[in-house]
Amino acid sequence: MKKILLLCFLALSGVIIAQSTTNLNVSESAEYKDEVKSTEVLTIHTTSSGKTAIVRNAKRDLLFDIFDANLIKTVSKVVESDKDETYVGDLFYKDQLKLFTVYAPEKDERIIYCHTLDIATGTHTKTTLFTTTVEKKQSLFGSRKNHKTGFALSPNGKYIAVATDDIRKNKNSYTIRVFDAASEALQYERSYQEDEKHEFIHNDLFIDDNAAVYSLGKLFRNGRSNKNSKGDANYVFVLNKITKDKADELIVKLDDEHIQSLTISQTNDKLHLLGFYSERNASRVKGGCDFVIDTNSFSVTTKKTHPLPKQVYEDLYGYRTAERKNDKKKELKNFEVDYVLTDSQGGTYLIAEEFYETTTYVRTGTTGGYYQTVYHYDDILVLKFAANGDLAWGRSVFKRDTSPSYNAFLKDDQLHIILNSGKNLTEKDDGRTKVSRGWFESSSLYDFEYTVDGQVAYNKIQDNRGNEYYLPFYGTYAADTFIMMNDGRKKKTFMTLK
Repeated sequence: MKKILLLCFLALSGVIIAQSTTNLNVSESAEYKDEVKSTEVLTIHTTSSGKTAIVRNAKRDLLFDIFDANLIKTVSKVVESDKDETYVGDLFYKDQLKLFTVYAPEKDERIIYCHTLDIATGTHTKTTLFTTTVEKKQSLFGSRKNHKTGFALSPNGKYIAVATDDIRKNKNSYTIRVFDAASEALQYERSYQEDEKHEFIHNDLFIDDNAAVYSLGKLFRNGRSNKNSKGDANYVFVLNKITKDKADELIVKLDDEHIQSLTISQTNDKLHLLGFYSERNASRVKGGCDFVIDTNSFSVTTKKTHPLPKQVYEDLYGYRTAERKNDKKKELKNFEVDYVLTDSQGGTYLIAEEFYETTTYVRTGTTGGYYQTVYHYDDILVLKFAANGDLAWGRSVFKRDTSPSYNAFLKDDQLHIILNSGKNLTEKDDGRTKVSRGWFESSSLYDFEYTVDGQVAYNKIQDNRGNEYYLPFYGTYAADTFIMMNDGRKKKTFMTLK
């Protein structure tokens, strides 16, 4: 009887989609054992020669591992870290990985270290980049979810920019320091956005090949609210251009838009400030926007806004509801950009995941209970902009998860989104494809492959039952290869997608 009910439920809930096998070449490495156990991956990078470096946290140590092109471990270093030493970011260029930590020996003192791992030689060095002070345990580096804003590397790999928040009791202040990437010698240091009333919140950081730094962020007019009493935006976006000689600022004017954040992308020697806009409030999404910056005249040359296309609504709500949602241009919410990818034609992809928190009360019996925070990593939104700033297409993934779950990369101008879902993707009767795992369902690893014009194929990589469970979120893409680790605590393996 139970089997009959289950079959009826599956029949009513939808039709299993016929899935093809991924077009990527899939391989797995041999198992290896860790001498020091750790599951907290800080960063993974792969060189053009195929060597892979992984850095992890392990209580009082930093673990630096290097693997050859066959993913066999060749170097393993355990570097002792101080109790109050915290990872804040990393940069990677060719064979060198630079990982930055902050040490707080005193309440107001901060020491910024640079760990350099030369992947070609397997050597590790730790140097002091600079020392500074803060007030009242103030955070030195601003950041957004999955998006560090404190460090940037010039495209030619010669310069490193470090942005810090030097907020004092009666003054907002921010500092840019530029270092030579090879010698780590300070090239220049300059304060900017010094103001007693208005607060500046970092959005993104970019440094060009001439060591000019562009710091993008929100400048609030009155307090920290996104809206004023009239419902208008209580902020402007400011692009700061900092050089050794001066600091200039460009106000990026908004009309009726509300924007949570913008990110910097360079295409054809121009800077594009890309993001999502709303007509209601900053946490919502009506469409995508692109502000094109001429760096020579330091001006906004073009501003374009594009509402979400109908296909986004169809992917999320089904064809029945999409017509109404599209007519009303219903706004989505809780999306921030995770990935900005550029193809060979100058097209730019914005990829974002819906993230929010809820709180539930968990009863523990007659004695009461406790409140538990639940993290939601749900739908994925993809917008592709053409090189001229027009919106080429938009898609979305109807998804539910409670942890960071996906990764994205471009290979031969095809977009690949790698994620875990239920063993069989199901097409609902309204046309939607839901990416989630049922209560009694095993899981599978998928490759969602998008063509240059936005057509999608749902390709299965493997069924996870009886196989290793891999974590796409911690993967890395380089040299036409995507590499990710499994979630094993004792035995570790890698999967490569080429």
